[in-house]
Amino acid sequence: MPTSSTMAKLSVGDQAPEFTLKTEKGEPVTLAGSLAKGPVVLIFYPMDNTPGCTAQLCSARNDAPRYAEAGISVYGVNNGGAASHQRFSEKHNLQAPLLVDDSLKVAAAYDAVISLGLVRFINRTVVGVARDGTIAFYKRGTPSTDEILAAFTANV
Repeated sequence: MPTSSTMAKLSVGDQAPEFTLKTEKGEPVTLAGSLAKGPVVLIFYPMDNTPGCTAQLCSARNDAPRYAEAGISVYGVNNGGAASHQRFSEKHNLQAPLLVDDSLKVAAAYDAVISLGLVRFINRTVVGVARDGTIAFYKRGTPSTDEILAAFTANV
């Protein structure tokens, strides 16, 4: 079985890896449970309360009505703790639940981890998962909401 450092990269059309993580409030979230309600966007971001991550999550907050109208659930994901996530969410009135991936296992499964020697951290990545569990969108960096939503309408 490949390790996270040798895992094949995910592509649009691939089956999304299942996961169970907890939100900043301790509520469990599974991919299957979220997909039962509709498509999912996972925003893998490096760190709470940094300028780039704040801008990215605040953009998702500002566009929350657009995601809701499309029936899409949005989650932020990184290896910060629940307390850090809660402070970040409250400070910026974030709408997306923040998932705690303290072991980076989920991020690694989604090819969203980068290693520098012995140090591993999140490689900013946005993944859209269609209701059938396949990847509809996959991009590094901070794609626009328009770009993310277009991938779902193109794959309907």
